[in-house]
Amino acid sequence: MSTPTFERSGQGALPPVPGQAAAKKKGSPLRRCLVAGVLVWLPIIATLWVVTFLFHLADRTLLLFPLPYGFRPQGLMSLALPALGALFVLAVLLLTGLLGTNLIGRRLLVWGEELLQHIPIVGSVYGGVKSFAESVFSQSNSFRKVVMIEYPRKGSYTIGFLTGIPGGDVLNHLGEEHVSVYVPTTPNPTSGFFLMMPKSEVVELDMTVDAALKYIVSMGVVAPAPSAPTPVAPARRPTEPPM
Repeated sequence: MSTPTFERSGQGALPPVPGQAAAKKKGSPLRRCLVAGVLVWLPIIATLWVVTFLFHLADRTLLLFPLPYGFRPQGLMSLALPALGALFVLAVLLLTGLLGTNLIGRRLLVWGEELLQHIPIVGSVYGGVKSFAESVFSQSNSFRKVVMIEYPRKGSYTIGFLTGIPGGDVLNHLGEEHVSVYVPTTPNPTSGFFLMMPKSEVVELDMTVDAALKYIVSMGVVAPAPSAPTPVAPARRPTEPPM
């Protein structure tokens, strides 16, 4: 019995299966629609989940006060108010801010900070978080410039934040002018690395801190818009003196 032979067309390629190309063409729009739907709903669902989690977390702060059930919002109004905890947290933040802006309140806060600093482990965590929050939310120039450095190896670049200049005995061991740079990790920018780099190797970027944080948290997906290049004025020819 002779085995059937298959003729090849072109350069040794088998003839296409009927309907295969049409199936690919029909599947592509469907896939694009599914991906577009996921891109629309995924941020919405993630945002709702985060907001709901924060509201639940704020509502649980009301449980810190051991009030009888009759004096709680559920007992007084016979219904749960999901935003009551968030309003309570907002009121506490405002009252704390007002307390810290006057003389007596500032002294009380300093006394409380000194008490926390003397507690092992707690003092280290509190001091680190407080320093980071002051650097981010302060109105000074620290942590307000976005820079690009060559890190962690030659030919690889990353984004960091200019935090100041080295001080103390460190200056006695540095040859040229150095600057302090904080390099955050992704997608969690609250942890990172502190580097002292030569100023000549640090490139300041025309980018806001918010845009840089979005760029870092999104792992490079949400890239900032390119800035327009600075126009260079044409060189003026020197005027020749009159003859």
